[in-house]
Amino acid sequence: MSEITIQSEEKTGKDLYSYQKGAINKIFKSFEDAPADYHLLYQLPTGGGKTVIFSEIVRQYLKHHKKKVLVLTHRIELCKQTSKMLTGFGVINKVVDSKANLEDQNEYSCFVAMVETLNNRLNENKLDISDIGLVIIDEAHYNSFTKLFKFFDKSFILGVTATPLSSNMKLPMKDNYDDLIVGESIESLIQNEFLARAEVFAYNMGLTSLEVGSNGDYTVKSSEDLYTNSDMLSKLLEAYKKHSLGKKTLIFNNGINTSLHVYESFRAAGYQIAHLDNTATKNQRRQILKWFKETPNAILTSVSILTTGFDEPTVDTIILNRATKSLTLYYQMIGRGSRILKNKSKFSVIDLGNNHHRFGPWGADLDWQKIFNSPNYYMDKLLSDEELEGKFKHEMPEELRAEFANSEEVYFDIKETYIDSVKKGESSKVVLERSIIQHAKICIENSEDIYDALGLAKMLGGDIDNRIQSYAKCISKSTHNFLTWLKDDYKKKLNAYLRDNFDTVFEEIHGRPPEE
Repeated sequence: MSEITIQSEEKTGKDLYSYQKGAINKIFKSFEDAPADYHLLYQLPTGGGKTVIFSEIVRQYLKHHKKKVLVLTHRIELCKQTSKMLTGFGVINKVVDSKANLEDQNEYSCFVAMVETLNNRLNENKLDISDIGLVIIDEAHYNSFTKLFKFFDKSFILGVTATPLSSNMKLPMKDNYDDLIVGESIESLIQNEFLARAEVFAYNMGLTSLEVGSNGDYTVKSSEDLYTNSDMLSKLLEAYKKHSLGKKTLIFNNGINTSLHVYESFRAAGYQIAHLDNTATKNQRRQILKWFKETPNAILTSVSILTTGFDEPTVDTIILNRATKSLTLYYQMIGRGSRILKNKSKFSVIDLGNNHHRFGPWGADLDWQKIFNSPNYYMDKLLSDEELEGKFKHEMPEELRAEFANSEEVYFDIKETYIDSVKKGESSKVVLERSIIQHAKICIENSEDIYDALGLAKMLGGDIDNRIQSYAKCISKSTHNFLTWLKDDYKKKLNAYLRDNFDTVFEEIHGRPPEE
């Protein structure tokens, strides 16, 4: 392939930024002396303009070569968007979908196709690919594309992705691509005002009930069981009200049932919200996305469908109402809010899945070359849910903490107390006994009589649950029945302790007996 350099004054269908021109030059240079079957991967963050870059590559390639180009996507919506972008660059192209009439294919030098449709057409010998010199694969981290490589053993293949980490760890990208070119970093794009900066509000979540499926990520069923319970839905609503009230918000869930629960909860609270999943018709999806675009404080709760190929710059908040073990999905979801506007230099991310704790900040300085070459090494370094949660210090919700304003400290370290008791040869039961005494103390510190104290004790349900969970992990006994019994027993003992010791503890704290 002859070398092609993009000059600043050269006219294209769209103005290119300097980093985009630099990327195009690097890509062409890599192909310059490469063999005919060379496979190159290019990484660029969501919002950096990957489609713009490869559209200009197509334009330049067709200008300098007598061969044709094929662009592959994994969804029909991306096919249409890509075709429109290519047209804007002056590239006449044909979309090869299930209804396409291919009798006129000789009139086109560029084709855009969805992977499954193309696979069917090639197996049926409906499309002549003998003259395809360049194949471009969008969202190349999806493994569905690899089955097509056998058809293009004499073509240059350029894969583009924001995250060069395979969707299937058993099929690493390094096995299908010869080299990786790393594009501009997220931080650089932010500093140069191409992307908005993310302000993250990460909550410490208990996720040990989640189960991992055969695809390496959390199962929909275990996610549904956790994220549809009333406590999680309340936490979601509270987080929205605190950080995103009145802002355009996109919520990502793992499961249709969860998204519907979110929809009903927000609707009952009086907020403008819509639900979207892959069962919606094209017309329904079009109407919902139009409403979302035009409504300033709209909330859209969704499942998977908007992680790629969705571009709505007016989004102010991304809520991760799910956990994932996929770095790619983590970056895709947050990237939906990173589009910049004249009056938008930052956006909010509310993380309810420990994703920030697991992967680090969105836009962190990741070594993509190392991840590409050693994906297992990177994944093996990620902490498990138990390891993550072991680092958390449980904090009372702000509204509850306000009820204990007279107490300087409300936290009690179950794990540390357990370790200390083991060293002293004490029974593990003393851990909960000491916890009950501390809970009683903060109730009495903030009460004038026993009735106030008992009322505060009733409000400690979530705090008690957290302590019981921590205790159960220490003693390695966590059956559902055992935990339920332990929580009930704890509450009974706390109430009994308050009734028996209120006057004595009150006088110790205040230096006076409680008023009659």
